Amino acid sequence: MSDLHLDGGSAAADRVRSVVDHLAGLPGRVDAVLVTGDLADHGTEEEYREARAALAPLRDRYRVLTCPGNHDSRPEYRAFLLGLPTGTDPVNEVHEIDGVRVLMCDSSIPGRSEGELAPATLHWLDTTLAAAQDQPAFVALHHPPVPLGLPYLDRIGLREPQALADVLARHPQVAAVLCGHAHTAATTSFAGRPLVCAPGIASTALPPWEQGPDDSWKTHQAPPALTFHLFHNGHLTSHVRAL
Repeated sequence: MSDLHLDGGSAAADRVRSVVDHLAGLPGRVDAVLVTGDLADHGTEEEYREARAALAPLRDRYRVLTCPGNHDSRPEYRAFLLGLPTGTDPVNEVHEIDGVRVLMCDSSIPGRSEGELAPATLHWLDTTLAAAQDQPAFVALHHPPVPLGLPYLDRIGLREPQALADVLARHPQVAAVLCGHAHTAATTSFAGRPLVCAPGIASTALPPWEQGPDDSWKTHQAPPALTFHLFHNGHLTSHVRAL
């Protein structure tokens, strides 16, 4: 799931609640819940406290993995969402789930909408993957590293994606790249791997052929959605579920 954009208002909160309730009430279990950025809309302390409370029912049942997006603020994200000491360095985390590694990468640039993997993040990604080359891995970040045919969002995608592609070329165990930011369920490829963009919770992006002359690039009329990923025998299958 991605792009919660919690802002203290009821509209975003209701949409997030519908997704959380669905996941918390599943008859079966999922191994983890990934949230690929933009948990907050303005990066404030109050919004991260709201996000922490909103995700609490999931943390009671599953592992919840997050990474920052362009609307997030690293100091507040660290302190009030993760309960860590405040700081401005990129927030990168690796998690192991049933023999699969999930690397949550910080592609945010403080104060800007577009994304970038800082040299420190690329080094962390490279060395972390190198430390467990026998384990399949997923790389998750907020900003898509390829254009998706959404003009507004493509202008604020990941800068210098070749740097990420170069790292992935050294690590064939990476099964796929997972991202958010696009506010739409989209699939393509990057560096020879599947690239899967999570749909937006707060809103849905519209491609040009769905926009009228006076329309916004996004709509709040489409339902919130999420993607279930199944990884079995080295093969990734993804199921999009609108709620």
